[in-house]
Amino acid sequence: MNKHHESTGPSDEQQITLRGPAELADALPYLMGFHPNDSVVMVALHGGRGRFGGRLRLGIPQSEQEWPSVAEQLAECLVKGSERRGGRPDAIVVFLCQDPAEGETGSQIMERLRPFAQRLRTACGALDVPVLEALCISDSRYWSYCCPDARCCPVDGNPLAVPGTSVMAAAATYAGIQVRGSLREMETRLTPLAATAGTGQQQALDSAGAALLPKLLDEEGRREVGGSTLKLARRLMKRLGEAPAALPSMSDLNDDRLISHEEAAAVILGLQDRETRDRAAEWMEGPEAESALRLWRALARRCVAPYEEHAAAPLTLAGWVAWSTGDEPAARVALGLALRLDPGYTFAQLLHEACNQGLDPETLRRCLRGERATRTVRRGHPAGRVAGARSARARAAVRRGTQTRSTRPGTATGPAAGRRRAGQSRTQGRRGARTRR
Repeated sequence: MNKHHESTGPSDEQQITLRGPAELADALPYLMGFHPNDSVVMVALHGGRGRFGGRLRLGIPQSEQEWPSVAEQLAECLVKGSERRGGRPDAIVVFLCQDPAEGETGSQIMERLRPFAQRLRTACGALDVPVLEALCISDSRYWSYCCPDARCCPVDGNPLAVPGTSVMAAAATYAGIQVRGSLREMETRLTPLAATAGTGQQQALDSAGAALLPKLLDEEGRREVGGSTLKLARRLMKRLGEAPAALPSMSDLNDDRLISHEEAAAVILGLQDRETRDRAAEWMEGPEAESALRLWRALARRCVAPYEEHAAAPLTLAGWVAWSTGDEPAARVALGLALRLDPGYTFAQLLHEACNQGLDPETLRRCLRGERATRTVRRGHPAGRVAGARSARARAAVRRGTQTRSTRPGTATGPAAGRRRAGQSRTQGRRGARTRR
């Protein structure tokens, strides 16, 4: 899923043969970069040897009535996406991953999801692409929906391999591949604080919104807010970068402690301006990338109710920095959360599509570097016109990349848009002004 230390599979030079459902089930976290939970995952296979190609993940729809349409959309998305990247799949592998609820067993999960698995198999077959294997993974066990032989696929399922003991684990270790934990754990790092902890943050956002809204409605005031937002964000990045290193389990907590409610509120509301957000996107490489990523994650956690949708901006920036620095699994999670909050957020849409297609972020990085390097030349121009032209060029760079399809197998995170909420309006007043671009 990415090009560096978080890649989803062994390099092209290293070939691994997976035999049977057990090894396929064990390979899933390495294909995705994390343990997917409450997810349907589909992986394209190419050639007689079944080379892994594009892969797709979507949360399992809660309503069974959605399963037929979602299955058709997922199958079409994976097949058409693979064709655009250079090759129609010869087969598909399906994974349904869901943990049991309280009082539920893995076997019950498998049976409950069986109709969805059948819908997916039928949808792929309708496109003349067979499903080679369909697995349910639940409660540290796996079941095959394709194998009727109880001797190898018993009713109670088979236990997953002990972590780190399989052929895929050995190959991943050799290739430097890491698995991030579960999708739920990755999302937790980006979700708002609990209600009790968020009361002070909500009050700070209320106060900042009342103070900033009049300025955001005036062109000169908007420029003033943008400048102060970027200056404060830089100070916070410096503060985070100078903080002593903490254990991974404590790093987010320490970052939260270093940023006051008032500081977080000011930057969150300032980033709702598209041009300010695009300027902040320039902090995407080198020494400042790590502290910027920590800041965007911390700000996403501060978007407490009723300001959840304001997290679309810091989440998109977090996804962009993660993608720019080679961490595609984290990028997809952050961008997916941004679109879940605001399906019409254009910058997140473009980045999500480009990342899923396996494109190189260098096109956009080059555009942002150029804008940053020549800003002093443009200082004599009207700020609104310059900033608008600048962000338009940045968006055009992403669009050009998505129109030029990469031949590298990527991960398409399915028709999440099929489940997106439509018709969300921009919010103003108590929550501050927002843009959705």
